[in-house]
Amino acid sequence: MPLMPKRVKYRKSQRGRVRGSATRGNYVAYGDYGCMVMEPGWVTGQQLEASRVVLSRGLGTEGRYWIRVFPHKSVTKTAAETRMGKGKGEVDKWVVVVRPGTILFEVAGVPLNLARDLFRKQAGKLPVKIKFVTRRPTL
Repeated sequence: MPLMPKRVKYRKSQRGRVRGSATRGNYVAYGDYGCMVMEPGWVTGQQLEASRVVLSRGLGTEGRYWIRVFPHKSVTKTAAETRMGKGKGEVDKWVVVVRPGTILFEVAGVPLNLARDLFRKQAGKLPVKIKFVTRRPTL
């Protein structure tokens, strides 16, 4: 089941630019460990699902995980060998726009070395560089 919105007000969106750093969703809020994006870009719903499966299988019955992002942006694509004109293409995929500092996933209830290993495996499924981060100590 692909990650995508149930319904949207407008089917097609403009591409836009990814500038600056994340100001929201940039700290570990729910779990003990998280994976932080280090470069700007788009992560598709399919890539998120693939990395979620890696996490789910690695954790098994122990621990818990959270997905902190959702693909709300539609990306269109015109069919190959189509002449110019004739309007914008159909929606091809859904993406989440990530800025440096965005937390993608969080885990809790697992040892440090297992969490680190799981996020290392996830990095292969994602198009952006990620970094392993831990929860800030509460004062």
